[in-house]
Amino acid sequence: MKKKRSKAELTRRYLFFIVGLFVNSFGVSFVTKASLGTSPISSIPYTLSLGFAPTLGDFTLYMSIVLIVIQLILLRRNFPKEYLLQIPVSFAFSYFIDMTMNILNNMNPSNYIAKVGLLFVGCAILGIGVFMEMVADVVMLPGESFVNAVSVTFHTDFGKTKVVFDSSMTIIAGMIGVILYHKLAGVREGTIFAAVVVGMIARYLKRKIGWVEDKLLICQVNETQKLKEVKKQESIVITISREFASGGRVISKKIARELGFDFHDEDITKEAARRTGLSDLVVKQKEQKIFSGILYDMIAQVYDQSEHQARQDQLFQVESDIIKEYANQGNCVIVGRCADDICRFYKNSYHIFLYADDEFKINDSNFAHRF
Repeated sequence: MKKKRSKAELTRRYLFFIVGLFVNSFGVSFVTKASLGTSPISSIPYTLSLGFAPTLGDFTLYMSIVLIVIQLILLRRNFPKEYLLQIPVSFAFSYFIDMTMNILNNMNPSNYIAKVGLLFVGCAILGIGVFMEMVADVVMLPGESFVNAVSVTFHTDFGKTKVVFDSSMTIIAGMIGVILYHKLAGVREGTIFAAVVVGMIARYLKRKIGWVEDKLLICQVNETQKLKEVKKQESIVITISREFASGGRVISKKIARELGFDFHDEDITKEAARRTGLSDLVVKQKEQKIFSGILYDMIAQVYDQSEHQARQDQLFQVESDIIKEYANQGNCVIVGRCADDICRFYKNSYHIFLYADDEFKINDSNFAHRF
């Protein structure tokens, strides 16, 4: 559930979204002008625009309206009123696409290297636009909202449904090209490249400069303001991070016992499992695993413009909430799970990192018995 936002914050978010929508449309046009295909969601409108009078923007609008109507049919009474914002957004996106296509009207690269260069630039621009829409977090575009409706109605995983949807758009566009023009038109290697790269760029930007949401939209510009969000508490929170085999868990329990503090470690795993519906074993495996940034971005990007989260992100959010709840309940020692970062704004928090040399890790197997 999203936190209630002030009118001023909503205004900033919508303005940021509109700018992002324009950047997104500029990226779509840039990729399209590279003549190596276009993004999957634009592949059908682009293919149709090659042989008929309506523009790419017009066909994009038509397809958006169709997707919105299907959402209404699928969700019926469960169709949220705010989803109606997709209608003006679709008109704006259509207008922006035609505007940017006209701006780039004289851009017609002839050699393949120039086309590839434009494709790279276009994907980067498109990624920035998608990032801005993600950060604004106010409206889903019809494509993502349609996938969400299918996922909710038929109880399918959003990520897998999104992959099927994008693949279907690309295949249908290819079939339309073959039927109408007797060749692949509008779908080429650039379509596949855009499908893989754009979301990764957007997710990378969100991870690296996601602070713009605090700075520009929420306007939390310093830690003092963030401290006000934390429950005023007099309890002491000690977080302990540690190297593997450094005796961190044993020392943490000793500290909690000596101070008379609550101790939180495996109970966080059990509570996260209860809240997510995952098994304790699955939670334990995922919370101890750090994914490669690029590979994980490739997998998780399909969730980023939706109301869903990739499972790893969802688990981190759940455990973050649990850790904050424990921190607010009383004096405690919390082990691992990025608790030092999660509790960094608590006024009475102390963060410890435990390490040991290799000889200790290898030889001192009886360390635990000392306590």
